[in-house]
Amino acid sequence: MGATSRVIDCAGRRLDLAAPCVMGILNITPDSFSDGGRLYRSSSGVQLDPLLATAQQMLAEGAQLLDVGGESTRPGAAEVSLQQELDRVIPVVERLTAEFDTIVSIDTSRPELMREAARHGAGLINDVRALRQPGALAAAVELELPVCLMHMQGDPQTMQQAPGYQDVVEEVRIFLAQRVAQCEAAGLPRSRLIIDPGFGFGKTVAHNLTLLQHLDHLAELDLPLLVGLSRKSMIGAILDRPVEARLHGTLAAQVVALERGARLFRVHDVAPAVDALRVAWAIFNENVDR
Repeated sequence: MGATSRVIDCAGRRLDLAAPCVMGILNITPDSFSDGGRLYRSSSGVQLDPLLATAQQMLAEGAQLLDVGGESTRPGAAEVSLQQELDRVIPVVERLTAEFDTIVSIDTSRPELMREAARHGAGLINDVRALRQPGALAAAVELELPVCLMHMQGDPQTMQQAPGYQDVVEEVRIFLAQRVAQCEAAGLPRSRLIIDPGFGFGKTVAHNLTLLQHLDHLAELDLPLLVGLSRKSMIGAILDRPVEARLHGTLAAQVVALERGARLFRVHDVAPAVDALRVAWAIFNENVDR
């Protein structure tokens, strides 16, 4: 598990995935599964003061980028309009890029939002629909930003009703390989691509565990691997714990993912994730200073 350097240019800021990196989650939604309503309330909109304080804390704790999303993609989540998403997200991206010297990732599938966020300084596109929405791939090519392509079976409204696979690892690998090929054919080079197997997105607990166990099979694609395991329902199912009591289970899953090739970790709890991943990385590479 050596530290092969893979530096990604995020609108002029460097994301070096030679070692594990932590992405702090900023959900600007009233209904996300874990922290919906904390930074955005339907009655009063974006809560900028607590949002900036949260961002500052995440960066102080070791987050290397911040992921801003205005659409909940939890199972059964209600759709939001383009204007709602713009109103939630763009003021946040604008403030974050003005206040902090960090990479801001935009968690969206909409090309209009990709363009507007990029105009306000966003440096990475994180798309749960893997640029499959009309116009999204063209927008990503045009903007020349790196993109994280995620696997999802179905859509957020229906994805957990009856997910099924013959071989979840191989089907996820084939989907991501096909999306990468389509991106390259459209003019989006591999050097700007990250992949995400999409834990919890159209997958049962058994599917998630199998995917995590065999995560290293995705290394065949030779691309940086992002995982979103933080507080997920698979951890709740194993431990029989509510969302707010899943930290220790999350850390265990993140360390396993690191050992199997993940380098970018999307998390709610930054400080514990940074510590756990740093210790695990030192053990795996025997490179801690003595």
